[in-house]
Amino acid sequence: MSPKMRNNLHAGSIEPLSSEAYAAIIATALRRELGGTHRAVKTVRRWTGAGERTVTNWLAAEHGPSGPHLALLSHHSDAVLEAFLIMSGRERVVVDLEVSRFRKFLLSTLERLEEAIE
Repeated sequence: MSPKMRNNLHAGSIEPLSSEAYAAIIATALRRELGGTHRAVKTVRRWTGAGERTVTNWLAAEHGPSGPHLALLSHHSDAVLEAFLIMSGRERVVVDLEVSRFRKFLLSTLERLEEAIE
């Protein structure tokens, strides 16, 4: 493979994040969704099975979650899922999720309106 072809394979790739930036992004997402209280620590522990000190470090952006913990957090937290997708360069998927969420909200609202009218 020529050097020119090799460069084309990486076109559109995203810049790697530092571990500090990764930890800060995940911490921000968790705090935005859960707050910074001890209740947030308990919730994240329940979601992931991680220890209290580990979760406290995540929320303080001292360290970021490992892959398996990130997968569990993404399953339970829309904010973490969106942060992960943005870090992955998949902003379009975030927009699609928001549109889907808004569509469900509108359908639910229309159903309630129809019930109220009847």
